[in-house]
Amino acid sequence: MDPSTTGLSITALIIILLVAYAGTEETMRLFAFVDLHIRYSWVKFRMMLMRRKLKQQLIKDLPEYNKLIKELNKDG
Repeated sequence: MDPSTTGLSITALIIILLVAYAGTEETMRLFAFVDLHIRYSWVKFRMMLMRRKLKQQLIKDLPEYNKLIKELNKDG
């Protein structure tokens, strides 16, 4: 048996055992949960990238902002 056939056989066996143990409805709920968890993890990863990008942008713009505040306080 080559590795791709072995992997397919093991996956099919696991799914059959899940259905036999918990039933079709609970197995579908498990797959839905795994799907939602993967999607949520992707959203959290993208949020982390956005947070890092915004932080870098704020650090870059901070001196200009401080200069503007000093000028406004000086004029007022």
